[in-house]
Amino acid sequence: MVQNGFRRSGEHIYRPHCSECKACISVRVCINDFYANDQYLKRNFKRVLKRNTDLEVAHCSDGDLAELYKLYEHYISARHRDGDMYPSSPQQYSSFLKQNLGNCEYLIFTLKGEPVAVAVTDILNDGLAAVYTFFNCELSARSLGTLAILYQIQYCQRLNLSYLYLGYWVKECRKMTYKHAFQPLEYYVNDGWTKQLP
Repeated sequence: MVQNGFRRSGEHIYRPHCSECKACISVRVCINDFYANDQYLKRNFKRVLKRNTDLEVAHCSDGDLAELYKLYEHYISARHRDGDMYPSSPQQYSSFLKQNLGNCEYLIFTLKGEPVAVAVTDILNDGLAAVYTFFNCELSARSLGTLAILYQIQYCQRLNLSYLYLGYWVKECRKMTYKHAFQPLEYYVNDGWTKQLP
């Protein structure tokens, strides 16, 4: 279903179907052809990776750790006070990120043993689907959100997978513009994938 433009949230798999609007477009990174879309971003990606060589990454099948919820709560409070995810609660965290279909991994980035970022990702037949990422917003110099995507791209390469599904992109949404840094992107439009920007 992800290959057909759907997205997972907890136990729910969905695709927006609005009669008057088609702004939500599924996007995926083409792993075999991945490159930054300009020289500045190439240098920036290298700096992000170098800046975070002191982090360790653990792959876990269970997100039921108290310190992970604490990090999630901090992230929602810092980044999403204007949305329906605020305020967070253990129940909301559980229904959103702990419910999975048996193919989910929690990529936990730690600094001196403390979690600083978590990328929740589903392993599919042809790629990884980035379900959600949250991180310590006080460590903004590390660009942990970018790091999480770069790590998942590298993980796809190690597993010989073709795509990293980044969920929905909305052209007018400022918070989603970062997805265009990871090129080439494909867009799910008119029941098919295309590299042409809608």
